[in-house]
Amino acid sequence: MQFIIENLLPISIALMSSAMLVWSMFGNRVRGIKDVDANAALQLINHKDAFVLDVREPEEYKAGHLLNAHLIPLGKLKERIGELEKYKDKPIVVVCRSSNRSGSACVNLSKQGFTQAYNLTGGMMAWQKANLPVQK
Repeated sequence: MQFIIENLLPISIALMSSAMLVWSMFGNRVRGIKDVDANAALQLINHKDAFVLDVREPEEYKAGHLLNAHLIPLGKLKERIGELEKYKDKPIVVVCRSSNRSGSACVNLSKQGFTQAYNLTGGMMAWQKANLPVQK
């Protein structure tokens, strides 16, 4: 018990770090987000005719995006959700730079009744790392 009292700060930091690690691994599942890697996203696009939603800012989109991706910045998603109604029961691959914004977008889509929203894990960085095609 004396050890714990004397080392409370390092123990607390270790516990917080562990909790953050666990959340990063399982947090999306808890929030109901379906993650897909670049190859699985490519399969959804090619074989299931998935709609590709890019939630980055216009400048990021212009620098390079997935082929046939449709841009709706995350900040505009709620007001433009009507544009996606016809995809409500179809696969949607949501992409951003690193998969943080796209994860939030997937949560928003799920709340609006979209049943097949998939978060591209690692976002455009992972897509480019996998040497998959980018359109400018």
